Amino acid sequence: METLQIGHNAPEFTLMASNGEKVSLSHYRGRKVVLYFYPKNMTPGCTQEACSFRDANSDIEELGAVILGISPDELKSHHKFIERNHLPFLLLSDTDHSVSEMYGVWQLKKMYGREYLGIVRSTFLMNEEGVIVKEWRKVKVAGHTEEVLKTLQSLGQ
Repeated sequence: METLQIGHNAPEFTLMASNGEKVSLSHYRGRKVVLYFYPKNMTPGCTQEACSFRDANSDIEELGAVILGISPDELKSHHKFIERNHLPFLLLSDTDHSVSEMYGVWQLKKMYGREYLGIVRSTFLMNEEGVIVKEWRKVKVAGHTEEVLKTLQSLGQ
């Protein structure tokens, strides 16, 4: 697998979305895309991150971008997560973690002495042509949305 690089095209994918439709990255050509990968619905860090993006959604949209969240959760879990937290953006279901692997975020993790494979919280920003212009890996939730907003503002419309 090639390593993702800023300035290169983002890997294309199609996944089932929380609206019940198949969504492809190419559907968003002409708009910037904030693509964020998170480990699991209903967990404290992921809820905080989703709510932070929710609260900034209108500002992000005003800057010509759309937010898409990806986790390995099933659509039923996404529906519950969206309903509970009033999320205005789509969540995509990567149950076989194929897209997470393409983006290099499906990695070996350690917690409480246990090793397992899972998503390392990461965000990618693509321009209107689908080119990666910024990436954040091993994201710390606090202040992350503000960083994404600042980067979008620096790109202009």
